Amino acid sequence: MSLTLEQCRAGRALLNWSQPNLAEATGLTRETIANFETGAHTPHPNNRAALRAALENAGVIFIDEDDTAGPGVRLRKT
Repeated sequence: MSLTLEQCRAGRALLNWSQPNLAEATGLTRETIANFETGAHTPHPNNRAALRAALENAGVIFIDEDDTAGPGVRLRKT
């Protein structure tokens, strides 16, 4: 279960969430999220799992990389 910094940013964008919104949903700091999304720091695996879980619970679907395209995200149909 991976999460790239691009998927994190794109997932937030799909939800129209700010970094503080995601921080509130995960219990992580905004700085942790900002550092991850800029590539300045790779979060602990538990923190990455918390980020992914919060985005998934809000409706983001993660698409794994395959032979023709990189990883991505889309929004679950409501």
